[in-house]
Amino acid sequence: MPMYEYRCSKCGNEFEELVFGDETPACPACHAAETEKLLSRPCRCACGGAGVDPAAYARAAASGGGGGCAGCSGGNCASCH
Repeated sequence: MPMYEYRCSKCGNEFEELVFGDETPACPACHAAETEKLLSRPCRCACGGAGVDPAAYARAAASGGGGGCAGCSGGNCASCH
């Protein structure tokens, strides 16, 4: 059940959605069905995403922090950009 990023063709809102199969989610802002899947940006925070020093992640985890941003809790980078 991967998390994907979408943009609404009607209002331009960008959002993330947990998607099952080939479903296309409606925009949470305007509820339009015309949404397009975006290429996901790599996480650049201390939770272990692309471009991150693994030692920095280990230090953050050891200190009790989930990572380098508010969206990183236990290695979850879903909201980091």
